[in-house]
Amino acid sequence: MALGAAFSGAVLYAYYEYRADRSDSLAEEYARTFEDRLQQSLDLIAQEEEDAKAAVRAELEPLQQLAAGGETLARLLEQVSPSVFFVSTRGVDGAPAAGTAFVVFSDNDQTFLLTSFNTVRAATAEPGPPITLLKGGEEIPAALLTWEEGKDLALLRIDRGGLERLPWASGGSANVGDRVFSVSGLGAAGGAVSQGLIADVSASGIQHDAPVGAAFQGAPLVNGNGEVLGVSSRAYAPLGFAPEAVFFAVPVRDSCGQVLRCPDGDEAVGAGG
Repeated sequence: MALGAAFSGAVLYAYYEYRADRSDSLAEEYARTFEDRLQQSLDLIAQEEEDAKAAVRAELEPLQQLAAGGETLARLLEQVSPSVFFVSTRGVDGAPAAGTAFVVFSDNDQTFLLTSFNTVRAATAEPGPPITLLKGGEEIPAALLTWEEGKDLALLRIDRGGLERLPWASGGSANVGDRVFSVSGLGAAGGAVSQGLIADVSASGIQHDAPVGAAFQGAPLVNGNGEVLGVSSRAYAPLGFAPEAVFFAVPVRDSCGQVLRCPDGDEAVGAGG
């Protein structure tokens, strides 16, 4: 019995030592790999967080397309307004006529601007009323150079150079459902912005529902990056009926030819007619 008890004690002690050694080994192994497992967990959490943010952004994108917020409009106005001017003249009936013009080319001495023919129609006659561009309380005399009545386009020139021109969007970048903005040269912040959606894009023009008031005719119709897609118009009616809630903008590249000289149909580098 004594021998049996001694043997049992030895076995139990050996088993205890084995478990103790194993526990120490597991603890050491856990300590060695803890930092790696912690970093893996943090990486997994970070990835799940980014995935969640991406999912939220994807859900919000259709809502953001419905209406741009004040921050977006303020940024766009700050970007575009240095290149847009309010146009003041007289109509064929002698009443005040207004619109907007935007820079398409400028060198050291002079600047050329696109506007709406409908605004400056009376100035095509001799003698015609003077055309004045207004910016920040300053009045700048402008000369009417060329026009294309069918597309409601006209080209103005002022004897002032070094003005910033607006970039043109690449061809085919206007798509149905895109948010567009018309930027006039009249506003307390140097301009004003109306916004809408593209309803249709065709060879005739860009159909959209951004409001085009009198001060907005001739204004650049731009995308969210401030790139010009077309020229806002209240008179352009390629389908033969007058626009009401939905307007047609003349694609900006349609100005190349009769109104502007553009290399390979691209942005204006000179003007003439």
